Amino acid sequence: MALAKLGVVVLDCPDPHALAVFYAGVLGGTVEGDGRWVDLKVPGGQSLAFQATPGYVPPAWPAPDASQQFHLDLTVDDMDAAEREVLALGAKPLDTEDRSRSWRVYADPAGHPFCLCAC
Repeated sequence: MALAKLGVVVLDCPDPHALAVFYAGVLGGTVEGDGRWVDLKVPGGQSLAFQATPGYVPPAWPAPDASQQFHLDLTVDDMDAAEREVLALGAKPLDTEDRSRSWRVYADPAGHPFCLCAC
């Protein structure tokens, strides 16, 4: 029996509104709030929240001596089209060398790693 339900995943970042807008461009949804805490309500999915963190330092990836902290796997139908869109929204490629894999790794504008994964 579960002791709790997952409420929301919260990403620390320097600019919560800007990062919420980035993920709204990737996932759809509605950005709610302004200031130190912003929510992204994703239709039919788990909401994401973004929290302002003074002195924010992005995770390192890949780095054997530092933690990536966590990452998001985002499932897409068309890997190449999704890649073009996330790059246009401000993502940076971290590992796209092996184009035969079913995933590619990027960083969002605040430096959090995420993967685009083929269905």
